[in-house]
Amino acid sequence: MSVLPPPERPAPARPDRLKPDSVGVIGVVFMALATAAPVTAMAGNMPYVIGGDGIGAPAGFLLVTLVLTVFTIGYVAMARYITAAGAFYGYVSYGLGRVAGMASGLLAVLAYMVFEASIVGIFAYFAKTAVAAQLGWDGPWEAYALGMLAVTAVLSYFDIDIAAKILGVFLVGEVSILLILAGSVLVHGGGPDGLAVKSLDPVEAFSGPSAGIGLFFCFWSWIGFESTAMYGEESRNPKRVIPRATLFAVIGLGTLYTFVTWMTISGNGFAESVRTAGSPEPLRLFTGPLDHYVGHWSVSVFEWLMCTSAFACGMAFHQCASRYLYAIGREGFIHRALGRTHPRHGSPFVASFAQTVIATAIVLAFAVSGKDPYTDLYGLMAILGTLALLIVQTLCSFAVIAYFRRRPPQERPWFATLAAPLLGGLGMLTAIWLLVDNLSFAAGAASKSLVFTLIPWIVGGVFAAGVAFALYMRARHPHRYEVMGRMILEDAQEREPVQAAVES
Repeated sequence: MSVLPPPERPAPARPDRLKPDSVGVIGVVFMALATAAPVTAMAGNMPYVIGGDGIGAPAGFLLVTLVLTVFTIGYVAMARYITAAGAFYGYVSYGLGRVAGMASGLLAVLAYMVFEASIVGIFAYFAKTAVAAQLGWDGPWEAYALGMLAVTAVLSYFDIDIAAKILGVFLVGEVSILLILAGSVLVHGGGPDGLAVKSLDPVEAFSGPSAGIGLFFCFWSWIGFESTAMYGEESRNPKRVIPRATLFAVIGLGTLYTFVTWMTISGNGFAESVRTAGSPEPLRLFTGPLDHYVGHWSVSVFEWLMCTSAFACGMAFHQCASRYLYAIGREGFIHRALGRTHPRHGSPFVASFAQTVIATAIVLAFAVSGKDPYTDLYGLMAILGTLALLIVQTLCSFAVIAYFRRRPPQERPWFATLAAPLLGGLGMLTAIWLLVDNLSFAAGAASKSLVFTLIPWIVGGVFAAGVAFALYMRARHPHRYEVMGRMILEDAQEREPVQAAVES
């Protein structure tokens, strides 16, 4: 008589490891597209793009698509070798060294933390407007803001797959309404000027009154696409999923933005598009063609989808910020509790809670100060985060070049590891110049506030603090310094030594 061994139980989740195999390529794409928020990007940025580029706005989106695609080729080359929740933090650390890595990591943390607060502001503005117009209740914007923060905190406590599915539903809705708008104009052959093919001419992108402003707001419309890499530890086969999802997100968004902008200008006509973009009601760029070509019901749907788009965007940025806090906390450079994951859901629940507290504090500070949720909270925090993130993306491009120069020749194809990241880095530098050169215009009425004045100092101070901290750790705690930015998902070779360093 033999005794059978008891069946093996699945190993418990590691307290410092995100739940693996939680999302596939579609889920990662949904997270990235939700972060970019197509409806919010179109509604918030297209009027500025038309105001700067004139009728060449679609050509502006087309040019930026090419620049970001080139940047992405270098970015995903790194993703095939390094999988880490703190994407830029790890990439820059491996390419340019731990000092630059920590400075970049803190800038990325700053960017994603304030991005959530920024999107809460525009969500509150959209929700207050939609509810007042369609339900007749004109409540305080703070109620919508706090409600969004609470729902986001609850959903982020669970498995990332739950958030991905919810974001997927919202994303399908907002992309559908944009395609309905564009498709209806296309079917009707356009408006007063026909299909306005002239607006796709690249020369037209530089013929507007303020082409630099228009091109910057084109770049701004993609913010968030790079978040794919930070879901590598939770994705299935990250070495394949992350590169595919990132390229799909960049090219997919570019195609959508170009097509929708082209059809929006076609539906309104050249003169009306420019006039409406600079009017007090720029949303009529969308609601006018929807009402005329589709029906009034679509205008009501569009108003609600602006709310769900902003909500999805804010929740996606919350996930990004949580994973950066988790990545740095896991390495022991801020409180180690931030590096813990939920034993059942595998989510970075402590870091997520910390991010909720930070975002809530920012929102309440603007509310107590009597600031506007759109002009001040959304506008200023978006500019702060965008400037920080563009600097990190620039460093990442040059980190790719440095990293692959140390790899064997057969692992460094010249275009993907040299030409593409070099051109992408120059493109990012151009975007930074466009932002700095048009900073006051981008902020609008909020440019007179103290927060606006402090934006460059905040970004510079956080970067300097990262450099100083890394140098301190190198001088006083060399063993812990070795861990900085180096904890990646690698089954045996690279992860185990850094884990041992953390534990020592």
